[in-house]
Amino acid sequence: MQTSLEQQAMPHIVVVGGGAGGLELVTSLGRKLGRKNKAKITLIDKHRVHIWKPLLHEVATGSLDTEIDGVVYRAHAARHGYQFQLGSVSGINRAENEIFIDPILDDSGNMIVDARTLKYDRLVLAIGSISNDFGTPGVSQYCNMLDSKEQAQKFQKTLLNQFLKNDQASDDQVRPTRLAIVGAGATGVELSAELHHVVEMLSVYDFGKKSERLSIDLIEAGPRILPVLPERIAESASEELEKLGVQIRTNTRITKVVNEGFIDADDTLIPADLMIWAAGVKVQSWIAGTGLEVNRINQIECMASLKSKTDDSVYVVGDCCSISMSDGMRVPPRAQSAHQMASVVAKNIQRELKGIALLDFNYTDYGSLVNLSRFSTVGSLMGNLMKGSMFVEGRIARVMYLSLYRMHQLAIHGWWKGPFIIALSRISKIIRPKIKLH
Repeated sequence: MQTSLEQQAMPHIVVVGGGAGGLELVTSLGRKLGRKNKAKITLIDKHRVHIWKPLLHEVATGSLDTEIDGVVYRAHAARHGYQFQLGSVSGINRAENEIFIDPILDDSGNMIVDARTLKYDRLVLAIGSISNDFGTPGVSQYCNMLDSKEQAQKFQKTLLNQFLKNDQASDDQVRPTRLAIVGAGATGVELSAELHHVVEMLSVYDFGKKSERLSIDLIEAGPRILPVLPERIAESASEELEKLGVQIRTNTRITKVVNEGFIDADDTLIPADLMIWAAGVKVQSWIAGTGLEVNRINQIECMASLKSKTDDSVYVVGDCCSISMSDGMRVPPRAQSAHQMASVVAKNIQRELKGIALLDFNYTDYGSLVNLSRFSTVGSLMGNLMKGSMFVEGRIARVMYLSLYRMHQLAIHGWWKGPFIIALSRISKIIRPKIKLH
């Protein structure tokens, strides 16, 4: 039988994953419980720095500098009343209320920190999602993915090297850089537009002029791009991408990846110098071994309180959470979902401390926005002032898109420091290069 939080002098609340939901959650709990010694709050993440995942495509192109927009977990923890531990969680012993953390190794494979365990009274899993290759041969060997800051930075260096190679080649040796993206969801669509913007910026800095002939194939297995968003948004985004010269290949299922490019179901080669896989998501495989009830992509099945259906001491937040809405549909894996879940879990943990009934999670869809770099932004807004949705594009949509990130910054930095950090980011973009060149 689980011990109620209100019966413990100093309950230990452990949050695994410092993404959008996890970081907002520990920030809230740290301020309201950690600082007041009502609970010990610990965040565990395998990375040292937080980057808002919807912006990883900008990290991949160098449009966003992680040194400016990144949040260092350990420094943030010291300011906001929680503790941070670096490490990768690989399992849970639910009978003993403890998690297993893998050893930390340096780049040469030398041991820095041994494998360890950590006890918890309440565990929050906010581990997000990773790309789903659906077992397609060659994906892990030849494709870039954008699941983390490190992967995005690796791609950015590869991209710069490709441009450098073209820049130093003689005119008769230069050919268009061929880039192919599998998956025409928000990441694939936004990345396609951002890449064209980067090529323009490279020319400003007298670099990459010979790479202006960039060729991009955006590949989607379904009948249209942005398959989970309203059709009008998809149509508008398609028009903008076609203006940029992006070749959209719908109804194209990739069956294999080779060094030369993608092979589709018709055994046709789509040639590419650089390949990105952004088709579908899943949760890390170790979750399936915890005994928690999961669905086919390893999302954890949850009750209305956002506790797992299997274990009363485990909450779930973000992409790794599977929960139904009132219409029977599943809550989509979006940043706004993680934000709303983090808010409810923060309240429910505090309510457990007081011994009062927990709140139910009710997802509110505020709409969807797709940012096509400086070229356009399209989307739909939903709210109490309108019935259904309202299509928006252009400058208004761009402002709304940016406001989502600004709200995240305010949530993790506070209403006093947040505006200064936002202002500093704006100033840095004036004095620094428009894109990262190293």
